[in-house]
Amino acid sequence: MKLVCVDCSAERSWREFSTVCSCGGRLEVVQDLSSLDGERLKALFQERLAERMSVYASGVWRYKELIFPELPEEYIVTKFEGNTGLYASEPIRSKLGIRELYFKAQSENPSGSFKDNGMTAAVSHGRSLGYNRFACTSTGNTSSSLAMYAAMGGCTSQVYVPNRSISMNKVLQTLAYGAQVIRFDGTYDDGIRFLEQHGAELGLYVCNSVNPFRIEGQKSIIYETAQYLNWELPDWILIPGGALSNVSALGKGLADLKNLGMIDKVPRIALIQAEGASPFHRMMAAGKEQLTPEPHPATKASALNIGNPPSWKIARRVLQLCQGVTCSVSDEEILASKRMIDQSGIGCEPASAATLAGLSKLLHDQTIGKEESALCILTGNLLKDTDILAETTNEVLYSGLTVEAALKSTFTVNGNPL
Repeated sequence: MKLVCVDCSAERSWREFSTVCSCGGRLEVVQDLSSLDGERLKALFQERLAERMSVYASGVWRYKELIFPELPEEYIVTKFEGNTGLYASEPIRSKLGIRELYFKAQSENPSGSFKDNGMTAAVSHGRSLGYNRFACTSTGNTSSSLAMYAAMGGCTSQVYVPNRSISMNKVLQTLAYGAQVIRFDGTYDDGIRFLEQHGAELGLYVCNSVNPFRIEGQKSIIYETAQYLNWELPDWILIPGGALSNVSALGKGLADLKNLGMIDKVPRIALIQAEGASPFHRMMAAGKEQLTPEPHPATKASALNIGNPPSWKIARRVLQLCQGVTCSVSDEEILASKRMIDQSGIGCEPASAATLAGLSKLLHDQTIGKEESALCILTGNLLKDTDILAETTNEVLYSGLTVEAALKSTFTVNGNPL
């Protein structure tokens, strides 16, 4: 294992922690998997499904050989993350008219979002290097995940949270896990810049998506999906895009599986952004080589409210390799799709629903064919942003009635009220 710069290709040991190269480029983990046998790994991963209390009961560390083979087990902090549901909703599939549709509910993770898949790897790596103070800037999900894992590992966490366009549910969850929360005037991007400039001198291990070990942990999402589907993935995978770490991880995970012969084909990826925070989509749609940040991102899908995604170069490379596409959807389309997912019994936060909104749009313009199959990755829990629920639920109240009268008002006999 080693860290390699995306821009200048400089290399360093995985024990020399940094989130950025001296040239300013992003770092990513590179592993030599040539000694591994795909079929033997399949058998090993299947055996580990029976684990209950060891680190291999985790839906991340089950795949340790592909994620962090050199990490000693004693440093691993786990809440048996992963192991999330893969669901098929026939009413939604039928309404869209697509042949086959799945939802991967990363919302079922211990802290309620996909961030747990990457955070267990990052915090475990930090502990192996002797860190006990962890930090991030966050619009919500990252902060609550970090606070949970830091607490589990007997460490402290420091979280920088923008003053606007965040979910207070996520901030309160972060506080409940014991993190020190610092509110600031500015955006997510301002917080990232601060931690990159000052994190090392403050003795902080930075756990944002710029941390390359976060990406390694998040690869487990596609490993687990492939294992659940007997190593036959759908034609398309749809994923929401904010900081773009998830699409970066998805691409790395797919490449691992294909190179090891564990899957026969690589699905196409559709990256979905909210219209008010879609600088990456605008760049890709215009065929430009450089991303122009959005200085004032604005969307009700708070987890997507990022105007300068740090992982855009890696995300672009992933989409080029898998013939991927991008799409942007309005807040209205996101909330309508959220209502469908919620009422299917699966549920999700607004950012997750961008995947279904994007699928509907891409089916309409025939980018995705109805004869194809698709997987929507749902990144966050229904209760992550309860303020939005008031906009997406139909509230019926019977006020001022006795219990008997209220109950009678909800039932009819032969079309007539009781």
